[in-house]
Amino acid sequence: MLSKTNNPVFALQCLLKGVAWLGKARLRRFLLIPILINLLLYTLAFILGYLYLPDFIAQLIPGWLHWLSWLITPLFFICFIIAGFFSFTILANLMASPFYGKLSARTLELLTQLQRTNQTDEAEENSDFDLTEPNWQQTMLGELSRIGYLLKWLLVLVIISLIPVLNLISPVLWAIFGAWGCALEFFAYPLENKKLLFPEQKKYVETVLFGGLSFGGMVLTGLGLPVLNLLVAPAAVIAATVYAHEIDEAAKQENKS
Repeated sequence: MLSKTNNPVFALQCLLKGVAWLGKARLRRFLLIPILINLLLYTLAFILGYLYLPDFIAQLIPGWLHWLSWLITPLFFICFIIAGFFSFTILANLMASPFYGKLSARTLELLTQLQRTNQTDEAEENSDFDLTEPNWQQTMLGELSRIGYLLKWLLVLVIISLIPVLNLISPVLWAIFGAWGCALEFFAYPLENKKLLFPEQKKYVETVLFGGLSFGGMVLTGLGLPVLNLLVAPAAVIAATVYAHEIDEAAKQENKS
């Protein structure tokens, strides 16, 4: 049986909570600049995809497989959409990481305050306390370590995608890679605030592998939706913070029993 925190239903609940919490007054101050960054980069991604992707995919299909282009073209299209949006997500998150670190820290404070006082949302909105500032140098180093890890596997998948016949399974591999990468990317913010380095973050997410992959897959899908994708990334930061908090609480309960 899957534990409470290691299943897709719980992952979806956390993501929906992340979307709902975008409207909280004490979190809004950390949203404007990341949304503007997302607007710029995802607009660029759509323009580049529209102008160049169809011709590029056509060039990748060898002549002797043109009779299967009706099948191969959509598969390649899925691969490059996942790769493109995931790459732009990494770049956007790298630029917005100081703001996302603060957003995650504030989210955790609201969670722990609600848990401690059992107060209503209305009372919580009027409360005031100091924000624990995340270390932006550590955040940036964590981003670079994670990018190095993901680029290694990105190269492997690119090679697989260029090998005839073998590339037919590449959409599945790209989907798994994109989901896992998104899980690592967004869980990083609450875990960096806990002073965990990238290898420790990776092991942490692996403890809820199925739930983490489900969470990352839903986030990746949301990032591919025009307009809505502007809000998906900050919502995913909040959701990952909620998710990590619940994992920690479940671990505490398990240790007590």
